[in-house]
Amino acid sequence: MAHLILFDADVRHHLLPLTYARPVGDLRVGILTIREKWERQLGMPASFLTQDYLAELFPLRYGAHNLLINGSILPTPELVTLVLDLAIGEAYLKDGELIAACLGEAAIGALASDEDIGDLKGYELDEESLPCLRRPADIFMLNDAAIRADFALLTAGRTSAAVSDTNTIIGPREHLFVEEGVEMEACTLNVRSGPIYLGKDAAVLEGCLLRGPIALCDKAVLKMGAKVYGATTLGPSCKVGGEVNNVVFQANSNKGHDGFLGNAAIGEWCNIGAGTDASNLKNDYGEVQVWSYPEGRFAKTGLQFHGLIMGDHSKAGINTMFNTGTVVGFSANIFGEGFPRTFLPSFSWGGAGGVTTYRMDKAIATAERVMARRQEVFTAAHGRLFEAVSLASGEGEGRGTVVG
Repeated sequence: MAHLILFDADVRHHLLPLTYARPVGDLRVGILTIREKWERQLGMPASFLTQDYLAELFPLRYGAHNLLINGSILPTPELVTLVLDLAIGEAYLKDGELIAACLGEAAIGALASDEDIGDLKGYELDEESLPCLRRPADIFMLNDAAIRADFALLTAGRTSAAVSDTNTIIGPREHLFVEEGVEMEACTLNVRSGPIYLGKDAAVLEGCLLRGPIALCDKAVLKMGAKVYGATTLGPSCKVGGEVNNVVFQANSNKGHDGFLGNAAIGEWCNIGAGTDASNLKNDYGEVQVWSYPEGRFAKTGLQFHGLIMGDHSKAGINTMFNTGTVVGFSANIFGEGFPRTFLPSFSWGGAGGVTTYRMDKAIATAERVMARRQEVFTAAHGRLFEAVSLASGEGEGRGTVVG
């Protein structure tokens, strides 16, 4: 049996802060994570070749026959066919970048130890169009196409669960798929502009307005009266209310109350307080600049619409106001009056009135309580992850003094 391995390429640094706590291939875009897409397409479980500090939570598994795939690449039918045709010692490249390879056990072991694996027979993919993540904005920019592709993959040959007559469906009924256990009454769903997928045990509470393409993953909840535009994804166990437009929530995050969020990517275990608004368009309608981790400065995006990027375990207090293109790092706690600056480093504590550093013991205690609410255990491995991210981010983000 072949082993599927998704590896972190150099693009990982461009995808911070969302990749501080996960490999690139564990990012969600569409309904599924990149790992889940490849697993379904290739019919085999995946593991990760990732940063050393992530390996405890995302262990590598390999054997005599291994398919190594760039974790930033979303699968296409054409690429899946090509990957399955690879023999040991062969690889595909695009513009000199490794896309996929078939390697034996010794070669994978050498890679894991940062040793030379010898020469590969490489084939250049000149004509292949490869959807991939190069920056956090790509998550929400690719989400429309990714929801449609995942919807087709997940629903092919299957029958949707029934929908209560209290709901109004606008458009072709086959563009709505409801898994078992979904709770939904007195809602309006428009599927003319794209499909809507409701995962197992998801809940769409009364009065919600949905305009596809939209995905609610397993156990996700839309609060009463929520207004959701495509292309939006609520990852597993997320709870969302208010108005959202083209937002991807990775998993286990909350935006449970009124407030606007658009063209945004939100990590896992985040909480966005009541009344929080995040701009996605500048007053002068100009190009948005956002913080670039590789460059250590603000960089042009070429985009007119770009909202909030928030790393895992970060929080925003009630009535927080985020300027266009704000980037919040890992485990930040943002609160107070006024607009905070548009780059808030990991472990920031504060807001417009000033930012200090969130003390590690308090950050971990918060994470323990947050995860316990979802019946998840904060383990010693999670604690080591926090410490590793603190070291990694502290070297390049310029955090302030420690708060008591």
